[in-house]
Amino acid sequence: MNDLSEPQQKKSLSQKLKDLWHYFTTYEKIWFFSIVILACAFAVIFPEEDVNGVNGKIILALYLADTFLNVLCELLISKQSKWNFIVSLFVEITEILICVVLAYRFATMASTLFFWIPIDIISFINWNKHPDKQDDELTKVRKLSGWAEVAVIAGIVVWTVGVGYLLTLMDLGTDLFGGNRTLEVIVCYLDACASAVGIANGMFILLRYREQWIAWYISTLLETAINIISGQYILLVLKAGYLTNTTYGYIKWTKYIRSRNEKDTAIF
Repeated sequence: MNDLSEPQQKKSLSQKLKDLWHYFTTYEKIWFFSIVILACAFAVIFPEEDVNGVNGKIILALYLADTFLNVLCELLISKQSKWNFIVSLFVEITEILICVVLAYRFATMASTLFFWIPIDIISFINWNKHPDKQDDELTKVRKLSGWAEVAVIAGIVVWTVGVGYLLTLMDLGTDLFGGNRTLEVIVCYLDACASAVGIANGMFILLRYREQWIAWYISTLLETAINIISGQYILLVLKAGYLTNTTYGYIKWTKYIRSRNEKDTAIF
């Protein structure tokens, strides 16, 4: 009787870490550590040079932190976990610091400040309201209707042309491209498009739509192009991880939707 009346003991740190380890599948753990280890290897092979007066080691540390946090966030999203949004907040802070240090990608920085950080907080609250009936560690997800896809694509095109043009009028003052104005202009338009697709991705995540994986796939390809042009080779490891996990996440969410076979039209 005493055992029943006593409050349940809190788990020790070692037990919590053990539970966290078993929370992820073997594939997920292999994927995670492969990306992190490969990123560290690239950091040794391709050391960062000083940019805009900032020590290359600081830039490299930001890249590695960005990689670690992003792959963890990716795994949590694929597992339909609401905790991905808490990790995502640290991702946003890291990526804002990268934009400030390198003095580039101001469209992405603005969308991060005024869209992604608020949307992460709102999404965490919304996902918390829609746990799966069979497994409360999962969040209900669904798929998008056709007419909404057309509206999203049109919005992305308008945003890319408009914001991209405005960015080309700015004197960014960065030596990242070695004074090559053509590369700078190309990155401005790619950045504008990536930020637009990213916003669509954020709205899809907020509303728990499976199509967020498609938007994320497109965003990853745009980010990859920017990284190659900017010489950010260590971040290519992260993008390779994105592409594999995006496929994994899309398949997992699709299987979930088919298994539940229920109409979930509630937005909030």
